[in-house]
Amino acid sequence: MDIRAQVSMVFHLDKCIGCHTCSVACKNIWTDRKGAEYQWWNNVETKPGTGYPGKWEDQEIYKGGWVRDAKGRIRLKGAGKSKGLFNIFHNPNFPTVEDYYEPFTYNYLNLIEAPPGDDQPTARPISMITGEPIDVKMGPNWDDDLGGSADYARNDPNLAELTPAEQEAMFQLERMAFFYLPRICNHCLNPACVASCPSGAIYKRGEDGIVLINQKVCRAWRMCVTACPYKKTYYNWHTGKSEKCILCYPRMEAGYAPACMHSCVGRIRYIGVLLYDADRIEAVASADEKDLIDRQLDILMNPFDDAVIASAKANGIPDSTIKAAQNSPAYKFIKEWGMALPLHPEFRTLPMLWYVPPLLPVMASVMPTDGAQKGKLNEMAKTWTDNWLYDTSTDELWGTVEQTRFPLKYLASLFSAGNTAPVSDRLKKLMAVRIYRRWKTVGDIPESKMAQALRDTGLTQEAAEGIFYLTALAKFNDRFVIPAAHREQAMEMLEFTGDVKGNSGFGFREKAERGM
Repeated sequence: MDIRAQVSMVFHLDKCIGCHTCSVACKNIWTDRKGAEYQWWNNVETKPGTGYPGKWEDQEIYKGGWVRDAKGRIRLKGAGKSKGLFNIFHNPNFPTVEDYYEPFTYNYLNLIEAPPGDDQPTARPISMITGEPIDVKMGPNWDDDLGGSADYARNDPNLAELTPAEQEAMFQLERMAFFYLPRICNHCLNPACVASCPSGAIYKRGEDGIVLINQKVCRAWRMCVTACPYKKTYYNWHTGKSEKCILCYPRMEAGYAPACMHSCVGRIRYIGVLLYDADRIEAVASADEKDLIDRQLDILMNPFDDAVIASAKANGIPDSTIKAAQNSPAYKFIKEWGMALPLHPEFRTLPMLWYVPPLLPVMASVMPTDGAQKGKLNEMAKTWTDNWLYDTSTDELWGTVEQTRFPLKYLASLFSAGNTAPVSDRLKKLMAVRIYRRWKTVGDIPESKMAQALRDTGLTQEAAEGIFYLTALAKFNDRFVIPAAHREQAMEMLEFTGDVKGNSGFGFREKAERGM
């Protein structure tokens, strides 16, 4: 057992309002400079939608992530030694600026410096790359709130598992539903970007698992951009280096939450420490696709277990980090309550950004308008037939998860490699907590129904209270449990000039500078 610490994030999608405050905060701090104009380390996508860059989830286009071969071993889908050698001068799977968008600004100066005339002066869009006027055709949030549904939302790769009738029903005005999907670097346990880098510039920090790029060592091979299936590594065309989300580690080391999380209006974000067994990473990443979720959960260890604590201390994990893991909101949502799921686990990178799936909309029960058809409600809910209307009475407010307007197959394509059972389980828990709170605060739900809902999902009243508190009432320090940085250990690592066996060798600083 090789216990290590990993900073992990949970995003509660039922709470995201799509305000993009997180994106603006990140942009102003980290990517407001030349060569990074098109980069959004944090972006918020509308689902259904093609996202940023366009169709990033379709790995038949971009060849990102890992794949499992016939012998049960994993290999990089579009990068690696042989593929990298053949594509060293031309990478056919590398996203172009058109896949993202050509960054632009406006010629605002023309509004005040235009000569007198009969026409109102305008501020033409100007490319931030060439400085020339351009016709804007794409942006990072171009399909926000289902804007341009025919060109964007309908081309969402996750719709492939739905029947044509189900797809059509999702875009009928009276049934239309969408949710927001904020994305940052997942800081994966099995990062494809790290494995693909020919120069070894990308590395995973031992103390917290944050994935970083050494700018001195980066040689602009850009294999990391191809390998990352989430397309969260970017190439800076001005500096000739790759860049990515650093999880605001300077803020984290000072005890502050990352900028995107600190500024989140909906308070959807949680951050905490997870302890995991590094010896099992390869076995988990190469598991059968249907087992990936359970195997990834199994690798996360109980921070209260004495054996786990002993192994963690043997690896040099300080007591403050172990305590942070014991109080981690991420551990509660992911492992203790089983409320969150990773994004596209089939990419096999073992992402450490987890999502509580959306139970949308709140009043999701629907009833057929034809009274004679009410006996066929369940059948209609599965076949998406016509003549549905909302029914907001108490009896019908708590319908089954299968009756919601958002198809389980779509959510499963996002969060559970197509398996609807894990998504259904999480949504039922969300519904059970709502039923419990309705029983407790309003009192129009029978106690027997409340108790049955909790039993069916394996929750206790104590767990339901904990979920409600952390979801709706949690204070800042409850949502962001950040371990203290140990500067004395960092200085020891920088000054270290030999390995633990006493052999001579370059120190960590020299290794970084030499690209080792």
